[in-house]
This record gives sequence, structure tokens and C-alpha cells, in this order.
Amino acid sequence: MSANTWRPPTGDSDLPPKPGQAAPSADGTPGAGTGATAAIAEPGRSARRFWSTRRIPATVVALLSAAAIGLLLYDVVSVRAGRSAMRWRRRLAEELATRPLDDVWMIVGAAVAMALGLWLLLLAVTPGLRRLLPMRQPTGIPGTGEVRAGLDRRAASLVLRDRAVQVPGVQSAQVAVGRRKVKARARAHFRDLEEVRADLDATLGEAVTFMGLARQPTLTVRVRRPKKG
Repeated sequence: MSANTWRPPTGDSDLPPKPGQAAPSADGTPGAGTGATAAIAEPGRSARRFWSTRRIPATVVALLSAAAIGLLLYDVVSVRAGRSAMRWRRRLAEELATRPLDDVWMIVGAAVAMALGLWLLLLAVTPGLRRLLPMRQPTGIPGTGEVRAGLDRRAASLVLRDRAVQVPGVQSAQVAVGRRKVKARARAHFRDLEEVRADLDATLGEAVTFMGLARQPTLTVRVRRPKKG
């Protein structure tokens, strides 16, 4: 695997083969079937989030800036060569000189410029690529210092959903994977709801831990009966 790459899960074969087995806790006891349980972290180096290259915003800003600067430079050179300035530049200079600061169009233009500036600043200081969850870098393996792996959130949701429907009693399941939380909702058509919730909590907690994410999310499981009719 090359540097700065990500890989989706390869399927159920990568996860533990026993869907009903609970992950052990810190003191060696099996994990309890509670509704909100934090996944256990595996050893390894933590990895930071992937940064987006922002190609589309950067291209748009560069093209607009180049067009505006090129047009202004052409007009300035034309004036220096003895020609008259373009009508739009004369009109703009006149409007800026005569309109008061509390004018509606001045306020609207300033607000738009400030909003665009804040948007560009936000793009510059945030990593982006929220759909990729960084995975933990392995330790003790030569040549893995520059290797970065990421897990797609949709792929992780599909894998966890497939593991959830394998739990006895689960009719259907929906799993939403976020950067800090994993929310699972299931419908059980037989067995006691508390037993199904405990098995789901153990199975999904073990599966989330096995994914090797850099930041282990908190698991929340909700189970209910399907609607009648």
C-alpha cells in the first residue's frame, strides 16, 4: 500500500467469526450488553484526518482572480498608453466615491465579500474528507511509518449492518457511522428485546474495535419491535 491511501473493508471475512461473542473489557470480563458502550482501542499509533486538496474551490478562485486582475491590468496599461479607461472602471470609481457607507448596496457587497472570505478561510483550516475515517497506524512493522489508511464511512456502515442482521432475532437494521459515534437501530421480531440489544452491543462493539480506527467511536444500540400491519 502506498502512502496516503485508504482501503475499504474487504467483507465479513475480516471481522471476528463469532457474531454473538462480546469483546473483553479492561479487566478481562466480557463486555456488558448496555445501550451505549465505547469500543475498545487496539494498540498502535494514532493517525490524523485526511486533508482534502480542495481542487474545485482552488480552481474557481484562481480563475476568477486571474480574470479580474488581468482585466484590471489591461485597463491600467491602456490608460497609461493614452486611451480612456473602460466604462465599468469609471462607473465603479464614481460609485465608490459618491455612495455613503450606510448605503444598502455597500452593506450587501461587504457582507457578500465577508461571507466569501470566511468560506475560503474555513476551507483552508479544515481537513475535509469527512467520509474517510483514519485508521490506526501499526507499530513494530518496518516501512509502515509513512503509510496511512482510511475507511469509508458508507462501507463501514454496510459491514456493521451485515453483522447486525446476523444476530438471532434481528429482522432489519440500520447503522450510521460517524467520526465519533456509531448509531445502530434494529427491529427484532422475536426474542426478548434486552437479549437482542445485548447481543447487538457485543457483536457491533467487537466489529468496531476490529476495524482499527484511530479514534474509536462510541456505540449506541436501539432495538424495537416492527410495526404491526
